[in-house]
Amino acid sequence: MTNPQNVHETLTRHQLTDGYPMVLDLEKSHGSWIHDSRSGDEYLDFFTCFASWPVGYGHPALKEAKFNEELLLVARNKPANSDLYTTHMADFVDAFATHATPDGFKHHFWVAGGSLAVENALKVAFDWKAHKVGADKVDDGNALVILHFRQAFHGRSGYTMSLTNTVKDKVALFPKFDWPRVHNPGIEFDLDGGIANDIEASEAKAKAEIEAAFAKFPNRIAGIIIEPMQGEGGDKHFRTEFLQYLRDVADEKEALLLFDEVQTGFFGSGKPWLWQHHGVVPDVVAFGKKSQVCGIYAGPRIDEVPQNVFETSSRINSTWGGNLVDMVRSRKFIEIITGDKLMDNVAQRGAELVDGLRSLAKEKGTISNVRGVGSLAAFTLPSPEARNGMMKDLLDRKLLVLASGEDSIRFRMPLIITADEVQTALDRISDSLPANVRA
Repeated sequence: MTNPQNVHETLTRHQLTDGYPMVLDLEKSHGSWIHDSRSGDEYLDFFTCFASWPVGYGHPALKEAKFNEELLLVARNKPANSDLYTTHMADFVDAFATHATPDGFKHHFWVAGGSLAVENALKVAFDWKAHKVGADKVDDGNALVILHFRQAFHGRSGYTMSLTNTVKDKVALFPKFDWPRVHNPGIEFDLDGGIANDIEASEAKAKAEIEAAFAKFPNRIAGIIIEPMQGEGGDKHFRTEFLQYLRDVADEKEALLLFDEVQTGFFGSGKPWLWQHHGVVPDVVAFGKKSQVCGIYAGPRIDEVPQNVFETSSRINSTWGGNLVDMVRSRKFIEIITGDKLMDNVAQRGAELVDGLRSLAKEKGTISNVRGVGSLAAFTLPSPEARNGMMKDLLDRKLLVLASGEDSIRFRMPLIITADEVQTALDRISDSLPANVRA
């Protein structure tokens, strides 16, 4: 086995290695802590593999003999789940549909990768709209478009690059569709959690651009896609009233309302899905990351087209139909999360983190716009340079965090996080903040 001291050197010979400096020790990492096998240091994990690892490292339930026997069995095989069905898959689908999928969403599709989950959500919308309008009127689908938002990140696949517009390097020079992109009316929060910006004016701007898009593309907008909270684009939250407006427009204009919950979903907000905090019901939801298996679930509006993609053989498909090992792990995560009431835990710990960050902001003035729900939290710094400097300092203090937008830091806590660990993070953040630097 490669010596931990040589891991980066070995990888650099064959690939870009611009990630973290540590070498993850899968045996010694525990709970919310990543053990670096190169230095022996431990890092508090508020990164969680881009919000994809919900129950920390070395969870006792993942060491149970029966679970490990099943995991090893399915790891020896890799069936095409779309056509070859197993008891393991059936157990997973039943657990997901029972505990994760909201009532009323009977259609499911499984795939490997969040971008492909979003892409198949778009395909559901394109197919649905083409049948609504008439297949002879959409130029074999080429006339159809997706309405999306500025500062959105939906992936890097063929379709999703036409929607993603955060960091230019991720989509520049690749061919993209010219689909309508509109203003994103994110909330800016004061230090008491109230709305600090003129949100109604911001929403009015978005609504005007949406109306203009529907006028420019009459009967051609197949779907409206939005992250209920934009992650990479700046951890931007939206008002319930605005999401309800999107719901009303989608109904009026015969478009599907698509929510991208790849980063925000699967219990990370204190509920199974972030949209449930708003009560605005979408037509299709894309998920991934923490769920281990990626995919979509869809509601009854899809059935307005009898020959929709869920009823037509091979209209959407993939060889593996997800991954059976991921399905077994996901089922175990569902058991852990529901059995240990981790949704309640992360909702409380998230509130403690946000309250603590707001107290720091009032005390030191360096940070602003503290926002968050459950495991998802962020704050803004005065400049990109200040943000980048603070991220480096936090890494030196052994706290792993993520950039968000141009000038924000975001936190993605494991659902098992403790109150003491939240306080440890706040102490390290406080130590990295200079006093009396007003944002």
